[in-house]
Amino acid sequence: MGLLTGCGSGGEGDGAASPGSPSVSASASGAPSGTVSGSPAAAGSVRVAGTLTEDLESPWGVAALPDGDLLVASRDERTITRVDAETGRKTPLGEVPGVVPGGEGGLLGLAVRDGMVYAYFTAESDNRIVRMPYGGGAGDRLGAPEVVLSGIPKGTVHNGGRIAFGPDGMLYAGTGERGETGLAQSPGSLGGKILRMTPEGRPAPGNPFPGSVVYSLGHRNVQGLAWDGDGRLWAAEFGQNTWDELNLIEAGKNYGWPKVEGVANVADFVDPVAQWRTDEASPSGIAYAEGAIWMAGLRGERLWRIPVSGAERSGDPQAFLVEEYGRLRTVLAAGDGRLWLTTSETDTRGTPGSGDDKILRLEVK
Repeated sequence: MGLLTGCGSGGEGDGAASPGSPSVSASASGAPSGTVSGSPAAAGSVRVAGTLTEDLESPWGVAALPDGDLLVASRDERTITRVDAETGRKTPLGEVPGVVPGGEGGLLGLAVRDGMVYAYFTAESDNRIVRMPYGGGAGDRLGAPEVVLSGIPKGTVHNGGRIAFGPDGMLYAGTGERGETGLAQSPGSLGGKILRMTPEGRPAPGNPFPGSVVYSLGHRNVQGLAWDGDGRLWAAEFGQNTWDELNLIEAGKNYGWPKVEGVANVADFVDPVAQWRTDEASPSGIAYAEGAIWMAGLRGERLWRIPVSGAERSGDPQAFLVEEYGRLRTVLAAGDGRLWLTTSETDTRGTPGSGDDKILRLEVK
């Protein structure tokens, strides 16, 4: 389908090592101890209230429209679909031109702002962010894409891909180091970073490095971004063979990859707030709701709840939906104690069953 103009682990949970390995081994002190599903009736728990829609192909990014309906990106099909938040009805909006799927690359994160749909995707030569006008109606189509930011390193693995607008109105992007570990520590590279930019793609006012969109560095592969109720930025990223991480992000800070992985207590590097063995997590999307960060796990096939208070973790992480729905890709806050959660069984690393992939309705206690 063509886009209609004018009318309206080494990888993600395979456990493979990438070139290079951390020079400092992390201790086990940060491993979560609460790794069993909580009772659906208990405070600080979650339950599946139903399935919104199913039979999605390689869903990756999800963004909410002002009316509550969802836009869903298909990584491998290169398409964006509108999903009615009440009925689950799917309306194809078209194919995004220039997307070149392959490995972990393709059409990835989505964000919506001021009548524009922003998309992060893998192109022929790089990863990039574009924006497309969209009227917002179920019968509308996406307009022609305008490049917001290009030159993000691409690879078969570690393409990052999550984008989101922060409370400050700036656009943030999580990137990967494409398996070339040195990029994460290079201030001049956009790989292995969290980026912060204006909606037009210029370096945001107040960024820590003058004239640069780089906001933080030393990341391996960031695919989760979320802000808590006080506007703090949290990010989830894949570890190599040992520790996946949840980090509290601060401007200009260095999160250690590839020098360290997980909690290492090394000067000049920020330790994660929580960490997991890679077979328990391999995290992608995160969301904030009801005093906790909720983190979707691919290889771990579970949804993690990490309670936070201020800038700190306030309790042990808890795991829910363990191996009940397979690989989990994106979690999105829907307000009033609700979450949307997408499965990721059709991403070439899962075992698709009837109805895969799905968007689940969750209720948080």
